[in-house]
Amino acid sequence: MARAIEALGHETELVTIRTAGDRSAATSFSAIGPFGVFVREIEQALLEGRVELAVHSCKDLPSRGAEGLVLAAIPQRLDAADVLLMHRRWFSMGGDPLPIGSGASIGTSSVRRQTWIRHMRSDLRVVPLRGNVPTRIERLRAGDHDAIVLAAAGLERLAREATDGAFFLPDRDAFVTVRLDPREFVPAPAQGALAVQCREDDAARRDLLSHLDHSPTRGCVEAERTLLSRVEGGCEVAFGAYCAEEEGSECRLAALIERDGALLRASATGPDPAALTELIWSDIAPREMV
Repeated sequence: MARAIEALGHETELVTIRTAGDRSAATSFSAIGPFGVFVREIEQALLEGRVELAVHSCKDLPSRGAEGLVLAAIPQRLDAADVLLMHRRWFSMGGDPLPIGSGASIGTSSVRRQTWIRHMRSDLRVVPLRGNVPTRIERLRAGDHDAIVLAAAGLERLAREATDGAFFLPDRDAFVTVRLDPREFVPAPAQGALAVQCREDDAARRDLLSHLDHSPTRGCVEAERTLLSRVEGGCEVAFGAYCAEEEGSECRLAALIERDGALLRASATGPDPAALTELIWSDIAPREMV
């Protein structure tokens, strides 16, 4: 994002802020704290004027933004899917949505990913795993897990920045990376997208960031986040939503949620992502809310 802003003729200074989520040693995201634990300190710095722009992983943002701040840019999204990264000996060629051998241990601390795996493959073992992407890959390399689940976009971004790309994308002779179909293994709302915030009253920064906003991505991401706000979910709720442009002018919105111990799935197609949220919600809403 700094390079994109510099390309528009502006100087930038990067300020790194460690959040409560970064500092926590909890083994699961649900144990860290309420939704927003990865953004609160950054938003506070923005409100206090210590920084002028804030860049987040969009899926970390609560569905209701902080008062006084605006989500001024959502750049074009990278791949929203999850990927399964495994030791080659565990790879299975079957048509299963999770092509991995029975009994394998899969590391992830995402409640959503844990839930999807347990419902789709009860024969697999899900093991808590936290840390940044390099740390998780090192745990896989060390043999602590047979496989791990990561966001495809995270791998892609880190590979771009790595001086040794093989560190982030392990040796293909030893490991297999499988993209999980986001229409089946539905990702977190806004996964793969960045979010750039500024103060609501900062007209100059809002105008600058308008040049970095990608309208199709925003439409899809906002549809996913609207569903999230309806679910009133956070890290403790197993919920996924994925909206993408199809051929022509159509968009497809898919959602997956665990309710009463079962997975409830819904999808809808149409030209307006915002309108699709109403169709999806009518299918997945609790009966008392319909």
